[in-house]
Amino acid sequence: MSKKFNVAIMGATGVVGREMLKIVEQRNFPVAKMKFLASERSQGIRMSYKGEDIPVETLTHNSFKGVDIVLSSPGATVSKEFSPSAVKAGAVVVDNSSAFRMDPNVPLVVPEVNPHAVKQHKGIIANPNCSTIQMVVALKPLHDAAKIKRIVVSTYQSVSGAGKKGLKALEQETRSIIEGLDLEQFLLPKQIAFNLVPQIDVFMENYYTKEEMKMVNETRKIMEVPDMRITATCVRVPVFVAHSESINIETEKKLTREDAIRLLEKAPGVKVVDDVSKGEYPMPIKAAGKDETFVGRIREDESIANGLNFWVVSDNLRKGAALNAVQIAELL
Repeated sequence: MSKKFNVAIMGATGVVGREMLKIVEQRNFPVAKMKFLASERSQGIRMSYKGEDIPVETLTHNSFKGVDIVLSSPGATVSKEFSPSAVKAGAVVVDNSSAFRMDPNVPLVVPEVNPHAVKQHKGIIANPNCSTIQMVVALKPLHDAAKIKRIVVSTYQSVSGAGKKGLKALEQETRSIIEGLDLEQFLLPKQIAFNLVPQIDVFMENYYTKEEMKMVNETRKIMEVPDMRITATCVRVPVFVAHSESINIETEKKLTREDAIRLLEKAPGVKVVDDVSKGEYPMPIKAAGKDETFVGRIREDESIANGLNFWVVSDNLRKGAALNAVQIAELL
């Protein structure tokens, strides 16, 4: 019989935490005992795992006794405070926050791209940003075949990337506008219903947002190309679930559309949806709830010799967060 593990979900009542629970069940992860951890605000909440009704425990530094694996998504500040306690208690933490991603002593892992990096962990493994994950899954087979020189990416990110607050904001604002009610206050910094917001996270000194620089720096670390030329523009859009990305790459070796399709069709975690004669291409409503990273609108960039354009869509709560974390735990 295969070994089973004591698993704790830290931040269990959040959007990603609940998705982690769902995926652990769906993939039959070998759990001996399940523990749910969250802030005091979740006291009294009970959650179900495989028919067992389990109370949510208040997260403390003593919560990790006997735990083997922590699937963590409580936010960077909380994760930075409590993850060392989990490691000290003997657990391995797979952390979905931004707390440890750029720490040189912490591997940043996408199992389809750099599974070997898991072996370098010292108790904590970082899960990349949602928009980064789906991009590198699509980039990996193309980079291996033709070596990518430059990446230009524009993202169209759903409100679920902002958690429960984002989902509630889009729902409430849409209802209010349709019913002709005044919008007195916004849950997000700007109105999101019937709007696009070209700002995710705070602006940096270079006029890029923190989200945009996450894509740049995390991609370089995962792809193990520290000087890779990358530029990003990240936009919040009025979509509930699944992020979309328009990606342009320049490669050292020429890749035709047919080359790219052949490579992507064989790549793990990728599904090519590209038949413009039938109007078939990836869309958020088709990607939501799915595990794959969908790629379409593949075409050669006619403005440069070795360029490709393509469109990438993935469920940001699944592959962009919870699924990738569970896949890392499976590698362990």
